Amino acid sequence: MSTDPLGPEWAHGPDGLRTRSASRVVVLDDAGRVLMLRGCDPATPGSDWWFTVGGGRAPGEDACVAACRELREETGLDVDPAELVGPVWVRSAEFPFLGSRCRQAEEFFVLRVGEGFTLDAAGWTDLERESVSEWRWWAPADLAAAGTTYYPGDLVRLVGELPVTWTGDPLPIV
Repeated sequence: MSTDPLGPEWAHGPDGLRTRSASRVVVLDDAGRVLMLRGCDPATPGSDWWFTVGGGRAPGEDACVAACRELREETGLDVDPAELVGPVWVRSAEFPFLGSRCRQAEEFFVLRVGEGFTLDAAGWTDLERESVSEWRWWAPADLAAAGTTYYPGDLVRLVGELPVTWTGDPLPIV
């Protein structure tokens, strides 16, 4: 078992940054609300932001399979990979976390659910229990108006531009 506080999927890149690949899921209900988690960096008191479901992939793990695993672990929702759309977006994010500078290569998938559901946190890791304080279904307009930090920073625009049916390659988020 890894004693690395970031987790076993993190490696050191050639430039010294901690790196990993991640799969994220934008869960949307019929009302157009997006499921978001509220997190913080336990090493940085006062840090606070909202983010989509998802997390790191094991080496060689398929991105869509990892998205389903993360969805199950973080929400309790068990879906078949065929139910996910995408990846619709990709991005490289750099951020500080637990005293390390991190780089994460992310692929975003979309899951449309009929109506919101109650999140089950039984599958959370110890780090998730320490760093995630809340979950909420956000109407994109409310998220934009709340004055809170959320990632990706242009999520409201991206969700607004999502076609009902995705048929293209993933679009880069800059």
